[in-house]
Amino acid sequence: MDIEDAWARVPGEAARWLHDLDPDHCYSGFEPPRRPDAVWLLHAMYAWEEGLVTTTHDDVHQSVAAAGLTDAAAALADPAGELPGDVGDLLEGAIVTGTDLGRSGHPGTGWRRLRWRELARGFGEPVVPEGELPGNRCLRQGHPAGSWSAAIQPPAEGCLDRESWYRLIGVLLRHSPSGAGTRCLAYYCPLITADWEDETVFAGRLGDAAALYDHPAMSSCPSDLWAEDRSWVVYCDWDLWGTKVVGPAALVEAVLADPELEAVRLPWTR
Repeated sequence: MDIEDAWARVPGEAARWLHDLDPDHCYSGFEPPRRPDAVWLLHAMYAWEEGLVTTTHDDVHQSVAAAGLTDAAAALADPAGELPGDVGDLLEGAIVTGTDLGRSGHPGTGWRRLRWRELARGFGEPVVPEGELPGNRCLRQGHPAGSWSAAIQPPAEGCLDRESWYRLIGVLLRHSPSGAGTRCLAYYCPLITADWEDETVFAGRLGDAAALYDHPAMSSCPSDLWAEDRSWVVYCDWDLWGTKVVGPAALVEAVLADPELEAVRLPWTR
């Protein structure tokens, strides 16, 4: 399928209603209020199956920098054989956290899914602290100085992981009366598009929404995806580790019950 044929660009005015609901978040995505219910999907994280290490992603980076190693040699220094996602864009003096920005997915052989609940339970802390959104203020004991263990691939920021995106689209298909034929719109915020003049909105079918994850002109899933009748909205802020799904209670319950998704209700959010 040609994504650019399936999803045609439409006038940015199509996202005006979201802007009116949340005028302060236009640069990173529009957060819709619960209509009538809402749930947050937690972006997937992964742990190296051979166990955790105290060495952090930043430790690996500092060792590589001090030794003047190439990227290939640096990869050998990481217990998983990979470089942290944010090394390439590191500003001098900044901490390499290990967190990717944009698309992510299962790292492959040697890694297992690490649920937020599992990590939070081990630390004796809440999955998401009361009053917070899913982001870098969560699971603080897992990255007390900012950088995660090099044997953990932490949640990606700004984009739902690939496997959860595909799974979510499947849930939406089952809870949309027109199924695959449901007309949808997708908005990408300026922090993704670098277009600060016009709103970037595409229109297409829900049956083709899984492919949006790899839209060749974008580095992320949509900031907002919604059914044309506004019965549900998916919101993924460029600064968060969680994706909000807003819609009927039956849809929200289905997301919560799906064994492949990790979802929580955050009653203090809009």
